[in-house]
Amino acid sequence: MSTKEEIEALAPWFHNIHLPDGRETAPNHFLGDFPTFKWEEIKSSIPEDLNGWKVLDIGCNAGFYSLELAKRGAEVNAIDLDEHYLKQAKWTAGKFGLDDRITFRQMQVYDLAHTEEKYDLVWFMGVFYHLRYPLLALDILSQKTTKMMVFQTLSLPGKEEMEIPQDVEFHKRDIMKTAAWPKMAFIEDRLAGDPTNWWAPNHQGIISMLRSCGFKIVAMPGEETYIAEKDKSLTTSLESWNYSEYLSAVGKDWQKEISKKTKK
Repeated sequence: MSTKEEIEALAPWFHNIHLPDGRETAPNHFLGDFPTFKWEEIKSSIPEDLNGWKVLDIGCNAGFYSLELAKRGAEVNAIDLDEHYLKQAKWTAGKFGLDDRITFRQMQVYDLAHTEEKYDLVWFMGVFYHLRYPLLALDILSQKTTKMMVFQTLSLPGKEEMEIPQDVEFHKRDIMKTAAWPKMAFIEDRLAGDPTNWWAPNHQGIISMLRSCGFKIVAMPGEETYIAEKDKSLTTSLESWNYSEYLSAVGKDWQKEISKKTKK
């Protein structure tokens, strides 16, 4: 079977990948040369040399970002829920001879709570707003990330920011009506025809959620795209009383886990 026939057999494609022989997997993509144009925006914001780095690519689709990160020397763990995309990704990795640098797994982001691996870089693009439980996913990933995260999400229009008070008086909740107050819009039915589009946070909401998970924003290389680094000076929500809530949410015995942590 020729490469052209293999591409057709694996259709439909959401990633237009430029193969070594010059062929493309989705040359007529409705978004243009996607995700190449996104990569061009982001690539200078992450290290050129990723040798020795462990990377997690969440919702890897056909593997475009996994390939680019592996080309820089990273050891990549790529996950997706969709068998079709994983089949495409394994095929493209083979075409680039990167099978030994990328491991593909079919799993949910929530499953990561039950794994031991930690990652220097977590690639979390185009997934957050599809999750019914997005902040739980961020809490899980905050414990898996040691250096940085590339985060992208569908968001509300606007770039308003504000200084968030440490406390809001009960009778002064009007502050929450301001445009910059951190918030997420809930999509009850569909957005752009997609029933898996659940949330659209605003800009300050993204900053505040990432901060509550121990990340600080260091750059915005593209629209709705954030480069975040772990900041040890930040106190995360999992270091407070609601750690037990998190443990229960991910199906762990919170009493046992907290007891073990206290004894250390």
